[in-house]
Amino acid sequence: MAQASAIAADDFAPDGDDTGRSNLFTIGDLAREFGVTLRTLRFYEDKDLITPQRDGLNRLYTRRDRARLKLVLMGKRVGFSLNEIKDMLDLYDLRDGQVMQLKVALGKFNEQIALLERQKKDIEQALTELRRTVSVVGGLLKEKEQAAG
Repeated sequence: MAQASAIAADDFAPDGDDTGRSNLFTIGDLAREFGVTLRTLRFYEDKDLITPQRDGLNRLYTRRDRARLKLVLMGKRVGFSLNEIKDMLDLYDLRDGQVMQLKVALGKFNEQIALLERQKKDIEQALTELRRTVSVVGGLLKEKEQAAG
């Protein structure tokens, strides 16, 4: 499954005229590039996370839609809810020079890093305890098998 690369500064570039044919993508193009299903893209459209143009029954996605999809997938991968992601993306649409969006996003990213670090610590502790338990139970089993054998 293809995975989008990390977020780059270009993903935060101001919107320009990206409606030229070379800047348009089909639903299949984005599904292949990002390793998601067509249904996923339609779901994100229903949630107003991406807003493709229509050419008859065909959906045409701009570079802006592609960048938004990249941000949605990154946000999901690091644990943000779709509502949190939408709130951050909606700030981008305020067109305040992106200062507000970047400040809010940076704050949310730092909060998520702290949460993931706590979860990582909890997981590492649980793994240590589980490995210790496996060792004890393995030793008990070995004793029982030797006593019975």
